[in-house]
Amino acid sequence: MADAPLTPDRILEAAEDALRRFGPAKANVVDVARALNVSHGSVYRHFPSKAALRGAVAERWLARLAEPLAEIAAERGPAQPRLRRWLDALCDAKQSRARDEPELFTTYYQLALEADEVVRAHVNALAVQLGEIIADGVGRGDFTVADPFRTGRAVFDATSRFHNPAHLAEWNDPEIKTDFEGVWLLILSGLGVPR
Repeated sequence: MADAPLTPDRILEAAEDALRRFGPAKANVVDVARALNVSHGSVYRHFPSKAALRGAVAERWLARLAEPLAEIAAERGPAQPRLRRWLDALCDAKQSRARDEPELFTTYYQLALEADEVVRAHVNALAVQLGEIIADGVGRGDFTVADPFRTGRAVFDATSRFHNPAHLAEWNDPEIKTDFEGVWLLILSGLGVPR
């Protein structure tokens, strides 16, 4: 049986495996090529540099995080519970991955730090999803804000302590859920939700 054709997806899977095995400091293109039984030049035909390959791995990881959030944003129905589910899903995804696979999470976080443009696009896409939920809420009369998309970005920024890996050390704080509830009430107030 012939080997499967070399595709970007196969290369990314092998790169993820190499990162798991060797960590971001030691994993290299030769490790990826060896795992695929190809030359490193074959890998470079799909990804022009080690940085491009690592950026693609980070992008793939962030896309997996964003997919369920996009589904929540696309749902119809009352905006307030949808907004809360979206925020809970984001925070839970990041915090549970950090807790369950700390070494792998740290690896992906390091890759994301190297892939500035990828992260910026990811954050912007998430802020747009929040803006869509808020705009839907404005249309339904659930929220009263003038600029739903600017507000979406503000909500994303206001909750960053609970989902941005830069705050990883704070996620084990026993008061983190209580702190989130305080921010949630502030968000609802800012959205014009009556008490």
